[in-house]
Amino acid sequence: MQTEEVAFTNRRGQRIAARLDRPDGAARACALFAHCFTCDKTSKAAVRISRALAGLGLAVLRFDFTGLGESEGELSGFSADVQDLIDAAGYMAGRDMAPALLVGHSLGGAAALAAAGDIASVKAVAVIGAPASPAHVLKLFGADLAAVERDGAAEVRIGGRPFTVRRDFVDDARMQDLTARIGALHRALLVLHSPIDNVVGVENATEIFLAARHSKSFVSLDTADHLLTRNADADYAADVIAAWASRYVGAAAVATAPPPCAGVLVEETGAGKFQVEVRIRGTRLIADEPADVGGLGSGPSPYELVSAGLGACTAMTVRLYAERKGWPLKRTRVVVSHDKVDGQTPPDLFHRQIGFEGPLDAEQTARLLEIAEKCPVHRTLEAGSRVETTSLPADAPPPAPAVAQAQADEHFHEMDEACRAAGAPG
Repeated sequence: MQTEEVAFTNRRGQRIAARLDRPDGAARACALFAHCFTCDKTSKAAVRISRALAGLGLAVLRFDFTGLGESEGELSGFSADVQDLIDAAGYMAGRDMAPALLVGHSLGGAAALAAAGDIASVKAVAVIGAPASPAHVLKLFGADLAAVERDGAAEVRIGGRPFTVRRDFVDDARMQDLTARIGALHRALLVLHSPIDNVVGVENATEIFLAARHSKSFVSLDTADHLLTRNADADYAADVIAAWASRYVGAAAVATAPPPCAGVLVEETGAGKFQVEVRIRGTRLIADEPADVGGLGSGPSPYELVSAGLGACTAMTVRLYAERKGWPLKRTRVVVSHDKVDGQTPPDLFHRQIGFEGPLDAEQTARLLEIAEKCPVHRTLEAGSRVETTSLPADAPPPAPAVAQAQADEHFHEMDEACRAAGAPG
C-alpha cells in the first residue's frame, strides 16, 4: 500500500490537506472518507479504515475539513463540510479517480449523506456512528452554546481542545434537513452504529435507516465506542464496508502488481508520531512507541520486535534440536525483555527466560538451554552486524516473496547447522 500527501483548493480558495491511500496494484474502485467532528485525517478511525480499504483494493482519499488539521480556514460549519466533500470528489475526478464510495464517521457521516446526491459518481454510502441531524453536534458545546448565541462567537472546548465557534455555525446546523436528503439519496446505504455509543446514540441510526429507501443495510458495531479507538473495531468496520461495497462499486480489477522488493517493508501510517506498518511476505502488522514517549501504544516498539525475533528464533532452534533427538518436548515458551545498562559494554541487555513443557529429564532440559545459546539471532546479536544504507525509491514495491522465502530458507539452514554442530543427528 502507498500513501501520498496531496492537497486541493476548495471553492472558497482555501488549501485542503489530504492523504491518498492506494493499493499496490490497480484499484478496483475509489472512495472518499469524511472524518468525525473536530477530528482530522490522522484520527485512528480515518487511518485504519482508509488503509484497510486500500489493502482490500480501494484507493481512498481522506482529508482535513476546513479549519481542522492541516487545512486552511476556520471551523466553518456543516454546509462548508458538505462543500468540502463535493470539492474533494471533484479533485479525485480530475485525477481520473472519481469516488464510487463515500464513507463518513460521526458528523462526517452526516456530511457524506448530505453530499452524496451532488456527486454523480457515488454509488454507495457507508456511515459510522452518524447523527440523524447535524444539530446533534451542538450538544457537545454544553453551557458554552449560550455564550455563542449571546455573544456571536465563543471558545468551546471539545475533547479537551479549544475551538472558536460562531453563531452562523449554530444557525447552519439547525437549519439542515438531513432526513429529506436521506430519503432522496438514491444510493445504496450502509449504516454502522454501536448500540452503546454514548456520544451519538443508536436511535440516530434508527432514524437514518427509516428515512432511507432500499437498498439499505444496518450493521451493529457491538461493543465499539464512538471513536472506534480499539483497532479491532476499526478493522472490522473496514472489512464490512469493503465486502458490502463490492456489490455496488464493481468487482476487483485484475491488478498488475509492481515488481516486489527484497526484505521487510516499513512505512509510516500517518497516525500519531511514530506508528508504522510493517509488511512481511503478505503479513501486515503495526509497530509503534508507548504513549508515555509520544506514541499511540498501538503496536510493539522496535526493540520489542527485536526481542520477538530472538524469542522466535530460540523456540524454533530448540524445537528442531529436540525433534532430531527424539525428545518429548511438547511446547517451548520464551520471554524476552530488553534494557540498556549504563557503564556496561555493550550497554544493550536482552534477558531471555525459557520454559519447556513435556516429560524432559534434567539433562535434556540443561542441554536445550545450551542449544538456545546457539540460535542464529542470538549469535547475530552477540557478534554484531553491519548496516548498509542506500536510497529507496518513493514507489518502492512490497517485499518479494521469492527473496523473502530465500531469506527464510537461509535462516533455517543456520538453525540446522547449529543443531548439527551441537550433535543432533541429521
